[in-house]
Amino acid sequence: MKKIFSIIAIVSVAALSSCSKSEFADNYADPKTVASTTVDKQFAGFLAANQDFVMYKYWNYFVILQNTLLPWTQSVGIINAPGRYVPGAAAISDRWGNYYGFLAQYKDLLRVYNTLSAEQQQENRMYIIAATIYFYDHTQKVVDLHGDIPWSEAGLLGTYGGDYQKAAAKYDNAEDIYTKMLDDLKGFADELNSITLSSATATVMNTQDFINHGDVQKWKKYCNSLRLRILMRVSGVSSFQSRVSSEIAAILGNTTSYPLVLTNDDNIQITVVTPSSGINNGSATGASASFYTGLIGWGGGDVAGKVMIDHMKTNVDPRLRAMFQPGASAGGVYLGLDPSLGNTAQTDLVNGGTMARYNFSTISQNIMIPGALINAAEVNYLLAEYYLESGSDASAEAAYKKGINASIDYYYWLRSISNDNTTTVAPTNQTEKDAYIASADVAWSGTDDAKLNKIATQKWIHFSVLQPIENWSEIRRLKLPALSFVSDAGTQTLPPNRWVLPSNELTFNSENYAAVSSKDNLDTKIFWDVK
Repeated sequence: MKKIFSIIAIVSVAALSSCSKSEFADNYADPKTVASTTVDKQFAGFLAANQDFVMYKYWNYFVILQNTLLPWTQSVGIINAPGRYVPGAAAISDRWGNYYGFLAQYKDLLRVYNTLSAEQQQENRMYIIAATIYFYDHTQKVVDLHGDIPWSEAGLLGTYGGDYQKAAAKYDNAEDIYTKMLDDLKGFADELNSITLSSATATVMNTQDFINHGDVQKWKKYCNSLRLRILMRVSGVSSFQSRVSSEIAAILGNTTSYPLVLTNDDNIQITVVTPSSGINNGSATGASASFYTGLIGWGGGDVAGKVMIDHMKTNVDPRLRAMFQPGASAGGVYLGLDPSLGNTAQTDLVNGGTMARYNFSTISQNIMIPGALINAAEVNYLLAEYYLESGSDASAEAAYKKGINASIDYYYWLRSISNDNTTTVAPTNQTEKDAYIASADVAWSGTDDAKLNKIATQKWIHFSVLQPIENWSEIRRLKLPALSFVSDAGTQTLPPNRWVLPSNELTFNSENYAAVSSKDNLDTKIFWDVK
């Protein structure tokens, strides 16, 4: 191996799947010997470290998501093939390795920051706050996939001089990680109200920060919206419920100090400025577009599921024509793949060209599509659930309707920025949106359980293939919408409750792994999964 770890001090040793034990000490750079760097440069490198898992890239969709989260949420048509409910080793190890490379970049950013004088640290404080918010966003996703993970002591291989045995990290309890993230985000939410960027820092951060470009107000909205997401994720856990109620009430009671992402203008995302830049979804349109080839996979991976299509058709959802396109042989009719059919019948339907597919121009061949982090529809749906559970029905209804409008507008905006014209999408208007909101399965009516199901269904449609981890997490948390799956004859008969840990943890981190081995199976639920 080449000495590639000059900046990225590997974290959990599972990330070194291609190294033998004897190579660990030879394949890192001592931090004292690394060429001089700066906080802003480390910050930019840190943001870039997991870019391919935010943008819509081939490898993430083809190797990781196509056979795991996408069919398990029925955001795509699920083919009832043997072994479909077991996440592949490559999917697990690739995403794990990326996260720990990303974590290592974060730890190295902190290391550089901690070498500065107090005055210099104050000047660079915004970089650390922003980096930690972003880091916690993606840490939550990994915890939601695996549960307990190496975390607080991870990323210290360089600190221990390449001694992998000393650097082997303990596993932190998932609930403790959530608590730490909530504590820190609460502190950042207050600190951001008093922080001011110098003109020099503002100028540099505008370039290095390719998420919010140094906009403190947008980082405040990101911070508080992430707090809301995490708080709602644990809202069913008895030990968190008092905290959930008090902190969300505080956020909503002082929207000036604790603003949220409430409109699409506030959306937190990684924007593609030009496809030729380093931030993109593929270098070309058409069949070579990265998102398209990753989503379609070996063929048919982008077909729609019947439950989603039928709901959208029945209620005349304006998003239907923006999100999907009829199959080439469907005569203009939108049809989704029935999850209850046998493998052969499903394969014939997919190959026959009658199944609806994700719209080429809006989604899969849209190389201008931004990498979604947190957007207005999600936040409003979370607020709708919170208000519903709090007994504030009118506020719940208002947030619910705002979420639907934001989601519809978002998908039409995606079509408007696309440089692909494979499909033509007629514009929508408020009259059409209002009619949809008043339709039988969407209208704010019925019991609280029925209303919660409607919120969950709208969130599910909105997340679709664009926010797959959040989609799977919310479906597991709420058990809504209630999706039916055909049982597999293998050892894992239905979609799992979590991913297992990568095999290299057993090899290189065996002593620490032993402490969590009893949880390392597909049936153990994440701690917030209590329904």
